[in-house]
Amino acid sequence: MTGDAGNRKTERPAVCTDEDTAAADRKYMREALRQAGKAYALGEVPIGCVVVDNATGRIVGRGYNRRNTDKTTVSHAEITAIKKASKRLGDWRLEGCTIYITLEPCPMCAGAIVQARIDRCVYAAPSDKAGCAGTVLNLLRQPGFNHMVEITYGVSEDESKALLQRFFKELRVTLKREKE
Repeated sequence: MTGDAGNRKTERPAVCTDEDTAAADRKYMREALRQAGKAYALGEVPIGCVVVDNATGRIVGRGYNRRNTDKTTVSHAEITAIKKASKRLGDWRLEGCTIYITLEPCPMCAGAIVQARIDRCVYAAPSDKAGCAGTVLNLLRQPGFNHMVEITYGVSEDESKALLQRFFKELRVTLKREKE
């Protein structure tokens, strides 16, 4: 991947074309979308995540946004899923794992993905405001870091965008009613 991490828009890799990998990506992204639905049900921004052990194909960590519920900045879907995967596998290093996220990771979560040594990040929708897997910055492929993460994007993008758009539309209606 080329592109200067300091540029507003950086070059992103192509969507995966290998049929087996693409089918697995859709399967695991469906589970990430289910996790996002849990956040939606709590009134949280609907972002979900799963971590998969590539050797077994098992989901070893799940998470969804709970920032408002937990009243903490770090209750992002990715952080929760990484913590659960590390606990389940008994190691902070998650080499041999893939993380599936319904929205491109923010700076904090991208940093956690790199620090956990996750092999691959698959995300559904880009984040124009905070995306750090190629949209605003690309922290996952930073040449100066000791680990670089393979990136695939656009898997179930339409479903993820639709859920986010529905959430924010409903939120705007609710906020408008509260002002009246």
